[in-house]
Amino acid sequence: METKLLRIAELAKSNPKMKFTSLAHLLSKQALAQCHHELPNGKATGINGTTKEKYGEDLEINIEDLVSRLKSKSYRPVPVRRMYIPKANSSKKRPLGIPEHEDKIVQKGITKVLNTIYENDFLDCSFGFRPNRNCHDALKILNFYIEKRSVNYVVDVDIKGFFDNVDHKWMMEFLKLRITDPNLLRIIGRFLKGGYLEEGKKYITNNGTPQGGVISPILANIYLHYVLDLWFDKRVRKQCKGQAYIVRYADDFVCCFQYKSEAQEFFQSLKCRLKKFNLEIAEDKTKIIPFGRFAEKDAEQKGNSKPATFDFLGFTHYCSKSKLGKFRVKRKSSRKKIQAKLKESKEWLKKNRDKDIHKIMDRFRRSLIGYYNYYCITDNLPSVSKFQLRIVNLLFKWLNRRSQRKSFTWDKFNLFLNKYPLPSPRIKVNIYELRKEISYIM
Repeated sequence: METKLLRIAELAKSNPKMKFTSLAHLLSKQALAQCHHELPNGKATGINGTTKEKYGEDLEINIEDLVSRLKSKSYRPVPVRRMYIPKANSSKKRPLGIPEHEDKIVQKGITKVLNTIYENDFLDCSFGFRPNRNCHDALKILNFYIEKRSVNYVVDVDIKGFFDNVDHKWMMEFLKLRITDPNLLRIIGRFLKGGYLEEGKKYITNNGTPQGGVISPILANIYLHYVLDLWFDKRVRKQCKGQAYIVRYADDFVCCFQYKSEAQEFFQSLKCRLKKFNLEIAEDKTKIIPFGRFAEKDAEQKGNSKPATFDFLGFTHYCSKSKLGKFRVKRKSSRKKIQAKLKESKEWLKKNRDKDIHKIMDRFRRSLIGYYNYYCITDNLPSVSKFQLRIVNLLFKWLNRRSQRKSFTWDKFNLFLNKYPLPSPRIKVNIYELRKEISYIM
């Protein structure tokens, strides 16, 4: 399959208008078995509760049966299991759709095919769920645009319930621009229409692509590639007299403009553009703010003490200065994300404080390492250090509640931390260090 995918990638790159007529045959026994092995262990199961380990016990028989159903066109995905996860600092919950393991295998195979074709089509402004690109790369290029280009206004946009409102008809039309294999399109269509099961009742889905599905990220990227990225690149930027840029990670994106009038015009036209494709912006979370080297002067003229800030990818971006007094964009961990992480840590400690102390400290060591890997970027070390201190305070509080008798004084607790040390934060990502893969965008 890998050799065939390389050939498809070459064809897709050499001819951007080429339509692929035969792709479903790539979902062969060997390819699907490989997809099974690549899927992570210990993940949540679908409505039938089939785990990767259980499916793998009779892997050859199961894969043969799956391929047979794919070839005879009798394969139908099982409805996903609907579950909810809490939203940060909100009483609302985010819906997830967990597919069956067999459906994850097929989705993984199709995702490989779609990535091979569309990776050549996606624009440089798109960073979400793409090979060799990540959140830090998006932050780096956004930082470059604001600091080094003529950016004076930022449009911070939030699409309301994007994954729940993807229009299936438009999705299929977009796919047909590159893929005309009816067999592959039929399978994708069945995933979109597969529905979900909640409290024993099946619900039909006429819109949306469930978060939690292996195929959802690439479908979201394809949808927004046509709805947003190409439109901004071919229409919006060409109509602007000043400079204009967009940085998108999945459905989260920020647009930068030189002139206020063009930022306002874009904001209004964006509403119409999204409405055409069954999407809308969340008015309460979308704003146009002065942001850049002149933002401080603008704030002073309006009688504000500080320029406005905006959140993107878990960081609050704010205007500041370097040690030499030059304009700089700085970032700190978003307060909303910090509060959510502390709440999660508190709830876990509250429920598990009676567990073995080694397991508790190991859990927090791993949790902090993961947190540092993402949030320890240029300028954010003070915020991360405060977060670590609050985690230490949480540990002191809840480890003292393991029994009716208080276990620690602060002196004893410091000795305890010497024996079971927590990792200390240090800068992991230099925001000014652009990788070769994205440096050409400049």
